[in-house]
Amino acid sequence: MGNRYRLGVAELDENTSDHLLFCLTLHAAVAGDGQNSCFSPYSVASALGLLSRAARGKTADELVSLLARNFDGLRKLAVSLRGAATLDEPHGRDEPVLAVSNTLWALDELPIEDGFRAELAAWPGGQVASAPFAADPEGARLMINADVAERTRGLIPELLPPDSVDAETVASLVNALYLRAAWVHKFTDGATEPADFHAPGGVRKVPMMRQSELLGYGARDGWQVVAMPAVGGVQAVVLLPDGDLAEAESALDERSLAALLSSPKTHTVGLSLPKFSLDVSTPLTEVCQGLGVREVFTRGGDLTGLTPDPRVYVSAILHQAVLKIDEQGLEGAAATAVMFRAMSMTSADPVEVVVDRPFLLLVRHATTGMVYFFARVVEP
Repeated sequence: MGNRYRLGVAELDENTSDHLLFCLTLHAAVAGDGQNSCFSPYSVASALGLLSRAARGKTADELVSLLARNFDGLRKLAVSLRGAATLDEPHGRDEPVLAVSNTLWALDELPIEDGFRAELAAWPGGQVASAPFAADPEGARLMINADVAERTRGLIPELLPPDSVDAETVASLVNALYLRAAWVHKFTDGATEPADFHAPGGVRKVPMMRQSELLGYGARDGWQVVAMPAVGGVQAVVLLPDGDLAEAESALDERSLAALLSSPKTHTVGLSLPKFSLDVSTPLTEVCQGLGVREVFTRGGDLTGLTPDPRVYVSAILHQAVLKIDEQGLEGAAATAVMFRAMSMTSADPVEVVVDRPFLLLVRHATTGMVYFFARVVEP
């Protein structure tokens, strides 16, 4: 039992390192204001991982660089994402619930590459579904939100806000995640009492849960680490800095984080932990652009792995995460939506051209530029 929480730092493989680096990179980008933050690396990595399979050339390279070291690392990431979509058998304990889906909602008229359909089918809960984006944009939005709400057990009722879908939307790639797991060692309800919590804005009273149990515990590099097992092979890890959190977390990298996660050994721990609930929406468009993913949002982006339509680009990436911790266990939900639009071939402001005087006219081969006819029309 003493090795239950052990993972030697020397055993840190590239896949684990890539994932922890992705977690820290995204955390630094979305939690920069020092306030509460919450996001799902699993959900975001699933959505961006699938998006990378739809991309080609530089567009794919930018996505891969954010998610992994190389395309082989991306392949290993996909294997890990699939593996993490299944929990251990509870062996008579409270039944854990884990539900993962990856749905491409698409306009019926949008041609979808067979290769992407096959790729999507191999991911947890992967499927293609029809949505009436052109005929009924609001209906499509409500349809997607209703599906996400169902899959997240009502924790995320409105992933797509009003006006996030319009008549130019052609597809939405949505990952949804729901997890509920009871603690192996539950807190006693009657032991929860108001206690001081030293927040940056001052001391405030919070409901503090308490227990004394055999848990994973470690202390190193200015942090205390408590690993709390939940049924199904789920684990919640508390990282408590000795000093200021902002200063301590700024020094974390993937190797130091891995060292902290590998440090706990079984120990009797008297744990006082706040009971909390977080619900955070995170627009990821500018975040991804700031982290080097830019081509996919432009006309020059190559999404021909998804569709042969060259006009398709990503207009927005949206994310929401909910996490609740109480005496009985944990419950969380997350969803990530990649919104696709078809870029108009004409200007948003139409111009009027009246050919009412002599003109030239060229008839040519569009690909090579070879001119078949060159005409000057003076008197038609």
